Amino acid sequence: MRYGYWLPMFGGWLRNVEDEGMEASWDYVSRLARRSEEIGFDLTLLAELNLNDIKGMEAPSLDAWSTAAALAAVTKRLELMVAVRPTFHEPALLAKQAANIDRISGGRLSLNVVSSWWATEAKKYGIGFDTHDARYDRTAEWLQVVKGMWTQPEFSFEGRFYQVDGGILEPKPLQRPHPTLYAGGESPAGRAVIAEHCDAWLTHGDPPDLILPKVADMAARRRDLGLPPLRFGAAGYVVVRSTDAEVRREVERITDVRQNARGFANYQDWVQNTKMDRAVSLKDYSVSNRGLRSGLMGTPDEVADRIRSFEEIGLDLLLLQFSPQHEEMERFAEEVMPLVGTSAPRLGATG
Repeated sequence: MRYGYWLPMFGGWLRNVEDEGMEASWDYVSRLARRSEEIGFDLTLLAELNLNDIKGMEAPSLDAWSTAAALAAVTKRLELMVAVRPTFHEPALLAKQAANIDRISGGRLSLNVVSSWWATEAKKYGIGFDTHDARYDRTAEWLQVVKGMWTQPEFSFEGRFYQVDGGILEPKPLQRPHPTLYAGGESPAGRAVIAEHCDAWLTHGDPPDLILPKVADMAARRRDLGLPPLRFGAAGYVVVRSTDAEVRREVERITDVRQNARGFANYQDWVQNTKMDRAVSLKDYSVSNRGLRSGLMGTPDEVADRIRSFEEIGLDLLLLQFSPQHEEMERFAEEVMPLVGTSAPRLGATG
């Protein structure tokens, strides 16, 4: 299993806890990233939102791409998975930017391609907002342009959303054939685009028995296209404690949901503009990305067993959230990682 984590771009993951002791600042995230690779984490995900959907729109949030470029220069082995939304970035220009960051990092950049869900944010930044399935039509073209610019000496494309006439991108990314493309989506439109154009499929938190049929579906789609196998990952929120009573107390603390929290309207926007295959509860709202559903809560042995169950259904990456991030990541690395085993080679790494 590879261990990834969400970089706290928004100051935390709990909508009912105002101050989690993990400020949205370069000082905090840079220290966290450097320490994380020392203690065994393989990857960090830099989410891309211009407004803070967890602590409230007026709260600070870091820019994903400038933060990624800075981290590329101060880390040594950590994979930098940067979320990118096609509606906010012209693909040929993004391909150029990403190739440069890949070289700065020594070949450690990857993309998490996200079809935008937050209509309010788009409006506030003057960005068009497509309907759900149209967003995936756009994403399919966007991915073709990015990969074409990365891999071809001269690239042209004529599509509904994008046109490129003889595009040239030099220097190319270090990674061959190109940096890893991750994406998550549970609708039929999303799954179809990911199966055809990406390298790995990610899902929000869910238990292994619910993720298994999704993995089987995506693997079958990939086989039908005659393409190499996808790799799979899932999100999860971690609570590690010595006793069951301590675990219960912590879960109660983080799920004390208040519907008047500043991020509640943003949560409703997310539910309305995505097509999740399960109802989302207020308890899910308290922790972002359905993290509690993964069941990574318990004693070190119990959490390690749960991780093995994810491995057994074909996952090789967990994108974890912790609060407070630094302290709980240290606990996880010391108490859980040694019980599970060593990590696998990073997808997309050059030899």
